[in-house]
Amino acid sequence: MTTLTSTSDPRIPDRDRCVTRYLLERWASEKPEQVFAVFQDGEEWQYGQLLGRVRQIAGGFAESGVKRGDHVAVWMFDGKEAILTFFALNYLGAVFVPLNTAFKGKVLEHTLNLSDAAVLVAHGQLLDRLAEVDCPKIGRIICLGDEAAPGGVEHVPWANINGASAPPPELDSPIEPWDTQSIIFTSGTTGPSKGVLSSYLHIFTNAGPETWPFVTGEDRFLINMPIFHIGGMGVIFVMLARGGSIAVTEGFSTDTFWPFVRSSQTTAVFLLGVMATFLLKQPPSDDDRDHSVRLVFMVPLTETCTDFTARFGSDVYTIFNMTEVSSPIVSEPNPTKRGTCGRKREGVDVRLVDEFDCEVPVGEIGEMIVRTDRPWGMNSGYYKQPDATASAWRNGWFHTGDCFRVDEDGYYYFVDRMKDAIRRRGENISSFEVEAEVVAYDAVREAAAYAVASDVGEDEVMIAVAAVEGQTIDPESLVRFLGERMAHFMVPRYVRLLDELPKTPSSKVMKHVLRNEGITDDTWDRAAVGLHFKRETLSA
Repeated sequence: MTTLTSTSDPRIPDRDRCVTRYLLERWASEKPEQVFAVFQDGEEWQYGQLLGRVRQIAGGFAESGVKRGDHVAVWMFDGKEAILTFFALNYLGAVFVPLNTAFKGKVLEHTLNLSDAAVLVAHGQLLDRLAEVDCPKIGRIICLGDEAAPGGVEHVPWANINGASAPPPELDSPIEPWDTQSIIFTSGTTGPSKGVLSSYLHIFTNAGPETWPFVTGEDRFLINMPIFHIGGMGVIFVMLARGGSIAVTEGFSTDTFWPFVRSSQTTAVFLLGVMATFLLKQPPSDDDRDHSVRLVFMVPLTETCTDFTARFGSDVYTIFNMTEVSSPIVSEPNPTKRGTCGRKREGVDVRLVDEFDCEVPVGEIGEMIVRTDRPWGMNSGYYKQPDATASAWRNGWFHTGDCFRVDEDGYYYFVDRMKDAIRRRGENISSFEVEAEVVAYDAVREAAAYAVASDVGEDEVMIAVAAVEGQTIDPESLVRFLGERMAHFMVPRYVRLLDELPKTPSSKVMKHVLRNEGITDDTWDRAAVGLHFKRETLSA
């Protein structure tokens, strides 16, 4: 088994510390009977079993034509097959390209085509959406389920992959820490979604032992975020890197959270947005401290931090992170400064700058820019988008597009997004992509999508629209139209009808005016008429 890295640079860990293939082989050799994953149905995977399953699936992918370096799009619901697919593709040295299972329409078409994937691994329940898009590069679909692939596309049943007879091929050369591990799509903010190129070192550094030293190989981390997000895939990887374990559940539910945490003996969890608030609003119980959770990541850190620790007894941490970087800001346990994201961690440089990349004084607001000491410790750019890569990485620093301030003690505070993004229920939403779907409605002449405050935290999506001359817009009909074309979390809650959108002299929509006006008396609210859209889940 190849383990050593072909470099003497001490900043680069050995392959068996940060590359998926060699991590799987290392732990299967060193502790084959230790549990790596527990699932809601009670099944457990030990490290020795995990390697065997991964090699089986990797052999099936290889038989179906997947080779080292290939980009493979993965469009699957969370669960056992998704994790095996993630590991098996990396085991071959292929690039894992996960897609949001809520994607449909133009967003799906854009991400599939940009990915350059010739093979799509998908759940059959999603395949009917492909009839709506043009993705000529996809020549083979590996399908989990009984549904058939669209006409003209080769169909490979998952049973063929799972029942492969040949082992995965040997590699001509080792997979290196700087090789591309994944392409993760961000929500577009000033344009269509971008594909973030991530090396094994980037994913490792994102939340590895040096970045989050308080998470250890003794921990069992709850995976309650999708595998197509860095919060799901990244945590799975870094627990593999530690030789630790994961507890896998589908999404977040206040009713099932603590029962599963207890049965799975989970020790570490992420609580995003209002999750912590929802848990605190549950009636107090004698069982509130009857659990094994020793640490909680709360992002963003809210006023409930102290209450959560007092009630449930778990230490609370917070961080600032995004797909492109690697947790540059991390807090101590139970931070007392409300609203902070923490302080700069070791191994990373952080500056707050003005529009000319000149550093702003302490206490003033600037854009956060970041770089790491470790080569390949952050993203390797945006796939096939050189202009976006050059802009983000100008002057040798990665520009986050987010505004912060820092105090005299070195604590950072998120202020606002420079990008025109919306965050709703833990999902980043591109206003550009929302607007593209809104103007597809025949009666809409122009549209602006923007964030307004939610009564449960984070944002709600609001759109202002102007009608084509001689036509009228019915808000409910428009929203139902959008519900058929976009992910559930992107569908606007609020619709405001205007004769004209406010514009600058150069004809750019002044969204800051619309945001400042907020929810006006003439705003239509779909929640008020009982119109709701839910996430599609795997049917029984």
